[in-house]
This record gives sequence, C-alpha cells and structure tokens, in this order.
Amino acid sequence: MEDISSNPSTPLLTNKDENCPVTFCTKLWEENKMVWQIAGPSILVSIFQFSLAFVTQTLVGHLGTLELAAVGLQNLVVSGIGFGVLLGMGSAAETLCGQAYGAGKMRMLGIYLQRSWVILLGTTLLLTLIPIFATPLLLLLGQNRDIAELAGTYSIWMIPELFMYALGFPMQRFLQAQSKVWAMTWISLGVLVFHIPLSWFCIIKWGLAGAAGSLNLSWVVLVALHYAYIASDSCKDSWSGFSWLAFTDLLPFLWLSLASAVMLCLEYWVYMVLVVLAGLLKNAEIKVDAASICMNIEGWIFMIPLGFIAAVSVRVSNELGAGNAARAKFSVWVTVSIALVTQTAFALLILITRNSYPKLFTDDKNVMKEVSTLTWFLCGSILLGSIQPILSGMAVGAGWQGAVAYVNIATYYLIGFPIAIFMGFKLGWGLEGLWSGILIGIGLQTMVLLIMAWRTDWDNEIELSKERTSDAAGPDVQF
Repeated sequence: MEDISSNPSTPLLTNKDENCPVTFCTKLWEENKMVWQIAGPSILVSIFQFSLAFVTQTLVGHLGTLELAAVGLQNLVVSGIGFGVLLGMGSAAETLCGQAYGAGKMRMLGIYLQRSWVILLGTTLLLTLIPIFATPLLLLLGQNRDIAELAGTYSIWMIPELFMYALGFPMQRFLQAQSKVWAMTWISLGVLVFHIPLSWFCIIKWGLAGAAGSLNLSWVVLVALHYAYIASDSCKDSWSGFSWLAFTDLLPFLWLSLASAVMLCLEYWVYMVLVVLAGLLKNAEIKVDAASICMNIEGWIFMIPLGFIAAVSVRVSNELGAGNAARAKFSVWVTVSIALVTQTAFALLILITRNSYPKLFTDDKNVMKEVSTLTWFLCGSILLGSIQPILSGMAVGAGWQGAVAYVNIATYYLIGFPIAIFMGFKLGWGLEGLWSGILIGIGLQTMVLLIMAWRTDWDNEIELSKERTSDAAGPDVQF
C-alpha cells in the first residue's frame, strides 16, 4: 500500500478514484488514519488541560460555598474572557505554521512562533486590566458583593496564568502543525498527575491562595516542559533559537491574530450569554442550574470536536502549503463525516438516558425535570457541534478567520440572539425559546460555512498560502 503521508505529490482524489471503489476506499482509510493520528492525542490534551482548573475548582468546593462560587465565577467570566481571546489569537500561528510546514519552510515555523509570542504577550498586558478591575466589573453585572470581592481577589492572584496562556498556546500550535501531538499529550498528562496532589496539599494548607498558587505553578510547569521539548533535538529543523525576525512583519500577523480572536470568541461566548439570559427568566435559579448542567455536559463532550478541529486545521494547512488542493478538500469532508458519526453516538446516548443522567448532578426534582426537557436542545447542539467546529477548524487552516468573524457576527448576534430573545421573552417560551434562537444562529452559520467550503477555489487558496508563507524578511539574525 502506498504511504500518502510520505509522498505529498500523490493526488488524494481524482476522477479515476471516483470510478474505482477500491482505490477510493483506500484513500478514505488513509485519510481517516491521518485524521485520528492528530485528533486522538489532541482530544486527550484538551481533556487533561481542561481538568487542571476542574480539579482545583472541585477541591475548592470543600472550603465553602463562597469560595466555590468565587472560583467558579472567576473561571467562567474573568479567566474565560482572557482564555478565549488568547486562544483565538494563538490560532494565527496555527494557520501560518501549518502552511509553512506543508510548504517545507521549516525555518519559518520558529519565526511564526516568536511573532505569536510577541503579539500575545503584548495583548496579555492589556488583558490584566480585567482581573485588576474584576470586582467592580462583577458588581456591575449584578453579582453578590461578597462573591464579587472574593472573585476579584482570586482573579488578581491568577494573573500569571494569563501569561502562561500567551506563551503556551502558540507553542501548542507550533507542535500541532508538525503533528507532534503525542509529545503534548504526555506532557499534559504528566502535569495533571503533578497538579492533583499539589492542588490538594496547597488548598488544605493555604486555602484559596493555595488554589491559585498550585494552578499557576502547574501552568508554569506545562509551559516550561513544552519549551524544553521544542528546544531539544526533537524540533531542531523548525526551532533554531530566538531571532530578530520575530519583530518584523508584525502587522499582517497581528491582523490575522485579531481576526482569529474575534472569530473564536464570538463562538466561545455564545453559551455564556445563554446562561446570563437564563438568569433573567422567571424561576431563574432553576433555569440557570439546568442550563449550567447542560453546558457542563456539552463542555466535556466538546473535547471530542476540539480534537477534530486540530486535525482538520493541520491537514488543511499542511496540504495547502504543499500545494495539494484535492487532498485539503477531501480531508475536510472526511473529518466532518467522522465527527458526525461520533457526535451522533453521544447525542443518542444522552437522549436515551435523559430521565436518568440529571440525577448525577442534582437532587432537585424541578431542576431534573428542566434538564430532561432541555435534553432535546442539548442533543441539537451536540449534533451541530459535529459539523460547525470542524468547518471553523477548516477556516483556521485556510486562513479565513476574518471572513468567518463577519459570518459569526451576522448569524449569531444579528440573527440568532434577537430570535432567541423574541422567543424566550416575547413569546414566553423561556429557556427553550432562548436555546432555539441560538440553535438557529448556529445552524445558519453552519450552512454558510458549508457553502463557503463547497464553492471555494482551493487552487486559489494554495496561491494565498504561498503569499502568507513567503519568507521575504532576508537573512536570519540570531539574538
């Protein structure tokens, strides 16, 4: 069997393939393997890193309800804003590193990594204003004063985590572009194993301050281990040390980073807004509890699409960089198909157990009933989550962040949310109406991205990729 991964010039799908089921199935199987080789470890990385804050928040719950509420609020709102912005901006490195790797311009991967560091660290300096003024911000949002003040203090203690995001996200995209995902998996697992006893000890001994210290330290260790791996011989072709070229051509990189941040944040904050709007309904406590349970379930299940997002982004950017339009397009549809199958299985499992699984989260019968009712909407989100995130990953791989940002503004915030508010409040459909409007927005965005993928001139995308990765900066100058 021919190894297509070692021969980029081999077309993945031709007219001959379409008339030859054996050849087509072989190509399908090969692409499926390449997707899972990236997606599998990426899913584990997402779970392990997501678990760091989850472990800390769970252990803080033993300190008291006030501390738990403060940490939860900081994690959802204050840290959530910084996390979304920096994760989004980091995907610019994902686009450029992936396309440079596909084009064989290994030297440029290290340059793109350093440019991303420069831009994200500068952004983080501005983002520190959010935790510094977290208390008045939370009070402005109508939060309880005691919770807001404690959350504000905890937010200031967690400022180092923001800087670790700024350093860590570009390194992960740098390694991901080269399909070095197993290294990230083992590093993330090791840090999680280190974090669990460390967090328990620090919280028992120093309370909330210990929670902040242990979580910050774990992120520092995570970033340090990633850098140690990059600086080792494992990445000798793509990392040759620090260079002054990191400070050149920053404006195009900044624009792509900002477009990436807008694109991702508009998606990332959709369900956060849903929970906020749920708090304005009658019986708000029940509605918010039910919505939070559903969001918790969807958050864990979304770890699976996150792996597929990474896979399709790497595959598309690599193939565009290598000049293989057919392979890039084929990879998108294969990844969408895989994600649709896996997410459908999860949706069916939740639907079948809709009267049972709420008992895992609450003893309140009213909340359990509300969660069971919302299960249909949760399953709708999960099914759409099998297509929409993959198409967003395709957009990152192709460098379409700016265009998708406009699509998100139109579908989510100009169409979806007005419909949600009309159904939820004007028609009196409550949380079901709010969620219906959001699903309409996500469905419209998915349809637009499908049309974009279908109508795209992939040969033209190859030319755009060549322009992005052209190294016109001149000879390299090391620090």
